[in-house]
Amino acid sequence: MSTTRPVRTAIIGLSSSAVTSWAADAHLPVLVSGRYSDLFTITALCNSGVAAAESAIQHYHLDPSVVKPYGNPADLAADPDVELVLCNTRVDKHYETILPSVQAGKSVYIEWPIASNLAHIEELVAAYRANNNPSQLAAVGLQGRFAPPVVKIKEILQSGRLGKLLSTEVRIFGGTKDRQVLPTGLKYFAQREVGGNSITIGFGHVIDFVQSVVGDVVDGTDHTHFGIQRPEIGLRDPETGNIVETIHSDVPDLLSVHGSIAKSDYTAPQASLVAYFARGQPFPGDPALSWTLNCEKGTIRLNSPTGIALQANAYESDVTISVHLFETDKVEQIAWAWSEAQLDVPMRARSVQTCLVNIAQGYKEGYVSLEDAANRARQISKWLDSFPA
Repeated sequence: MSTTRPVRTAIIGLSSSAVTSWAADAHLPVLVSGRYSDLFTITALCNSGVAAAESAIQHYHLDPSVVKPYGNPADLAADPDVELVLCNTRVDKHYETILPSVQAGKSVYIEWPIASNLAHIEELVAAYRANNNPSQLAAVGLQGRFAPPVVKIKEILQSGRLGKLLSTEVRIFGGTKDRQVLPTGLKYFAQREVGGNSITIGFGHVIDFVQSVVGDVVDGTDHTHFGIQRPEIGLRDPETGNIVETIHSDVPDLLSVHGSIAKSDYTAPQASLVAYFARGQPFPGDPALSWTLNCEKGTIRLNSPTGIALQANAYESDVTISVHLFETDKVEQIAWAWSEAQLDVPMRARSVQTCLVNIAQGYKEGYVSLEDAANRARQISKWLDSFPA
């Protein structure tokens, strides 16, 4: 949607009291950055009510003479001064808050997961297709594909230096900070019907960026195993630190999946993917995320000691990439770096920045489309649906 003037942008869910503050931490810094004043101008906010939107305008020091407050997504969708709508609500509100803008022909950026269930996702895709408007863009926040360590691994693999990929393994510990406890504001992580949880979000982001590098698991070759190891979850009051409630979770906290990867120029026939995910902390000293790519001439390994969210804040400790070359039996450390522009914004905003800027500049390879993301949602939904609620 490249234009000669800033893209008139609205945010749904920029709240002064949100639990996760993703809109404030990851989206707002990009939109108000002086570096991108020629790309974006915020013209509207939509929250649970007009008063809540007005409060956010004041709290974030936005210009009330420019930024209009809305409490109804349909009213926002009818605003001719809005071209791009960023949806940052809780996942079970995505569908109802963004559908009017999709139907109205606005370009949209929907944070991941797209919606709380596959039926709503299909409706959003259908509404977007029905417009048949080439100037309307629909993107989804699978920004982990554009995190510099992921981009670097893709570059190494596709260079052919190590030959073709034979298999890849990923071990993931996280999704929440604790294996047994949730903060009260994230109670819904234990409620599968909401759609936002450690499988769809924590595991979902990782398995997406892994497959964006190695290729998708071939449907029909995939096998999954789920489990709920700790069905009773304590809810901790973040103010007092006390457990105020114990609830029963119907969301799996253990998952393993394996299958064959689609053949490509850099992937051997019948190459395989194996992934293991457990909610909570790893064994002391083990990395939260370990991703290995076994190739014909060497092995690539990424280690992230303290986090799995390469699209956000997994960088409290150094994320490293190593390559073992079989011919010399030496291990090389591979450097990766944030761009100068990414260093201008907080950590959580850096990969989001890449996507938003590419949307504004009309570069389609720089963000994940709604239809592409819907394919990933269908895959994860199929896996999760194999485990009865």
